[in-house]
Amino acid sequence: MDQEDRIALFLDYENLALGARDHHGTPFDFRPIADALAERGRVVVRRAYADWSYFDEDRRMLTRSHVELIEIPQRMGATRKNAADIKMAVDAVELAFERDYISTFVICTGDSDFTPLVHKLRELNKQVIGVGVEKSTSALLPPACDEFLYYDRLEGVDIPSARARRGRPARPSREPQQVAAVEQAEPVERMEPVEPEPEAQPAAEEPARDVDTLSVLVAQTVAGLQGSSGGEVTASRLKRTLLRKDPTFSESDYGYRTFGELLRHLAQHNVVELAEGPAKGDPEVSLPEHGDREVAFGLLHSVVLDLAADGAVALSGLKNQLRRARPDFSEKKLGYRSFLQFCKAAATSGVVDLRWSPEADDYLLTARPA
Repeated sequence: MDQEDRIALFLDYENLALGARDHHGTPFDFRPIADALAERGRVVVRRAYADWSYFDEDRRMLTRSHVELIEIPQRMGATRKNAADIKMAVDAVELAFERDYISTFVICTGDSDFTPLVHKLRELNKQVIGVGVEKSTSALLPPACDEFLYYDRLEGVDIPSARARRGRPARPSREPQQVAAVEQAEPVERMEPVEPEPEAQPAAEEPARDVDTLSVLVAQTVAGLQGSSGGEVTASRLKRTLLRKDPTFSESDYGYRTFGELLRHLAQHNVVELAEGPAKGDPEVSLPEHGDREVAFGLLHSVVLDLAADGAVALSGLKNQLRRARPDFSEKKLGYRSFLQFCKAAATSGVVDLRWSPEADDYLLTARPA
């Protein structure tokens, strides 16, 4: 138990409850947040701030989950909001000073006004996890946190009903008698506009969480860690770094149950290599020393050789030529941050010669003899 993170949970309840209802049309459910935090450590403090006269039913739900309800009784809307924000911030900072054993603070809100609180807690060497409803969360808040969880994406949060609800307003102007007639005479026709809506939604979201994009992110991160420290890169260290780059990162968004499962998939596709690490279940992650990189160097050599009319090929436009020969080519999948960096690595390996030409105002490449 001594190695477990102790977590203090603070909920800006009005922000969460209204965000869930306005954007999904469903009541806020605390259980998915509790389950997500149970996987991260031991929650020793649970506090929610609101004028509870507006959330009578929610009080029972939170009380059953052992959440301490902090009453903010002011009647004026803006005054009540400011009072809740200030009280929550003061309590969090006070707890950070008084309870050294609390290592993680979870701030549940989408309000950017809490960004200074997040900065202060991190300054006090506390890990900060944010939780908010995606569409009502300020863009300023997630990057300030060590990790940010979108309530909408948590396991146990059911939002498809909101999508179906958006597909229904097409028939509101009919009289009740007309609606009844349609239900009896046209049951199949009435349902047709609703069905495509849930199917179209995932297709729109898929590009943002494409596995190829993830391969690039992981490869670049591993390359950066290897270059900056020179030491071994473990899976746990890689996950922490990915969360620092993007606090909203979650392997479940790409369809994987665990980070280890994701790494095994990338290893099967030769994006990374896995080896036994210092601890069980925490493998060492590295970029393949051969394989795809050597194939890519060979591709570069052959394309430069084919294009070289006068013995040199300009760097500009060369990447497009490689993609014509191999459409899936991407230097970023190999851990290189730019095409120039990839070409420099090929030159270091003796595949090509690379030099700067003031006359051409560009780098020129020539293929070395095989």
